Amino acid sequence: MKRTIAIVAGGDSSEHGVSMKSAEGIYSFIDQQKYNLYIVELTHKSWEAILPDGTRAAIDKNDFSFEENGKRIKPDFAYITIHGTPGENGILQGYFELIGMPYSTCDVLVSALTFSKFLLNQYLKGFGIRVAESLLVKKKNGITDEQVMETIGLPCFIKPNASGSSFGVTKVKTKEQIQPALEAAFKESDDVMIEAFMDGIELANGCYKTHDKSVVFPITEVISKNEFFDFNAKYKGEVTEITPARLSPELTQRVQQLTSAIYDILDCKGIVRVDYIITEGDKINMLEINTTPGMTATSFIPQQVRAAGLDIKDVMTDIIEDHFRQ
Repeated sequence: MKRTIAIVAGGDSSEHGVSMKSAEGIYSFIDQQKYNLYIVELTHKSWEAILPDGTRAAIDKNDFSFEENGKRIKPDFAYITIHGTPGENGILQGYFELIGMPYSTCDVLVSALTFSKFLLNQYLKGFGIRVAESLLVKKKNGITDEQVMETIGLPCFIKPNASGSSFGVTKVKTKEQIQPALEAAFKESDDVMIEAFMDGIELANGCYKTHDKSVVFPITEVISKNEFFDFNAKYKGEVTEITPARLSPELTQRVQQLTSAIYDILDCKGIVRVDYIITEGDKINMLEINTTPGMTATSFIPQQVRAAGLDIKDVMTDIIEDHFRQ
């Protein structure tokens, strides 16, 4: 008997639309000979399953079930592909824990930790992982231009701290840009991270592990046509992506080993993507971790799966079935 998979998308961040495109990608990646698939769109106001005929059915939040043609459908597994709240920060994971439904991502604690860029960086520094110098600013406190320049310096990045979105990120080069950049970031998050600029090669590296295998994908080199890898670069093609990255075999191995180590340190689940920047002297600096990475056909992870010579349907099956093994 086929298991029923709910691909949970949408959410309440600025990347709602991107999440829905990721859901369409995952729908096409999962083997429909093995599974019954439904996309479920979540917002703060409504939870709805999208039925095959395009109509919608309200989700019963008691058990995440819904009705189709008079029959009650209760999914066996939730594949979460929400970028931002509530699917990337642990909130939805907590709900699924409460109702006893297996899901595809990291658990509540790890999702919450990785969602806070600043806290994650401070935590991983304790394991010897290189990260940029940064500071955290609360919306209620603010910060002066002078404090930013003295503590972090220019140029720097000002970005939402707790957000799965590419919105609200600014590369700040002058004193006059600091306060407008803070204002833009505070529209996305109550906490803002101010991070020192690092000049180097930007990389993205995906990984997943199950009870019986550890898979680190080929690395993608990211060359943005803009000042940095912003929303337009990420989603509107204003970027060159090279997979596998043009790195020496030694540096490739070091990056992949670090990705695997970070996965283990955090006890991640499902597919994660770790972003890096390589600075002078082949120093590997971690930028951030994405626990619900984009999954459209052109996203990094599908690119890396293809470059590894793997079938993405097999990868999806690995992740789903791993949760049902004892």
